[in-house]
Amino acid sequence: MSPLRGITLKLLSVCVFVAMSALIKASSDTVPPGQAVFFRSLFAIPVIGVWLALRGELHTGLRTRNPMGHVWRGLVGTTSMGLGFAGLGLLPLPEVTAIGYAAPILVVIFAAMFLGEEVRLFRLSMVALGLAGVLVVLSPRLQVDPATVSTRETLGAVVVLLSAVFAALAQVFVRKLVHTETTSAIVFYFSVTATVLALLTLPWGWAVPSPQVLAMLVCAGLLGGVGQILLTTSYRHADASLIAPFEYASMLLSILVGYTIFGEVPGAATLAGGAMIVIAGILIILRERQLGLERARQRKAGPTQGQ
Repeated sequence: MSPLRGITLKLLSVCVFVAMSALIKASSDTVPPGQAVFFRSLFAIPVIGVWLALRGELHTGLRTRNPMGHVWRGLVGTTSMGLGFAGLGLLPLPEVTAIGYAAPILVVIFAAMFLGEEVRLFRLSMVALGLAGVLVVLSPRLQVDPATVSTRETLGAVVVLLSAVFAALAQVFVRKLVHTETTSAIVFYFSVTATVLALLTLPWGWAVPSPQVLAMLVCAGLLGGVGQILLTTSYRHADASLIAPFEYASMLLSILVGYTIFGEVPGAATLAGGAMIVIAGILIILRERQLGLERARQRKAGPTQGQ
């Protein structure tokens, strides 16, 4: 375990994923979301494959006991990715990032509904705070006055929120998969499944990208693979409860990239609501860490008390 290395890798993964989102956003005017999902997933596969080969896990790491579990996880995760990419073309990058933070909050609800996990008062309170933050971020986009809010922006808000819902459902599927599947298999088969599913959007029209746009899409896919590797590796060096809060550094990066590249200035609602969601998420993580430490102490003390 090397906490500093784990945190560094996590922050690098955040930077890579924000760069990937910026490339997808830059190409969104000419490339439909389904096509963007295809490039993002296809060009992540060789990166992940090389990584697994270097680790000696190309054969053993790709064995699966639950192929249909990967299909369902891929279906839900690909839907989330497609909706998220559509949202990048409709809303500012910081706003998409802030609404996307709803996913970890929603995981708490879905885990209780579908996995039977116990949710106590503290987590329920933080979920309520996080969802209130989501409403604050969404509020300017859900007004009915066409003079202040366009239909495009309203659609973008709904699409990105749905992306967060499907992302949370995907995490629930992952929680079930980890009982029988390796992390390598989960990462690899998701990219494969997403690539195949993205091809189903061909009848709705794909664009012939310019060389510049094609280069951006290929780079987005390569960065997606690199980001996934950095993220996965980070959790090998430190506890998830220590690393997870650094995900929220993406808000600062999104504001910086949105302003410098796309000329986007986040509004007060985005900043205030985003802060509420971040606080709720971090408090949930810290509480889970505390409960984990208490359970570990109880298990350690159990045999001693029985002697």
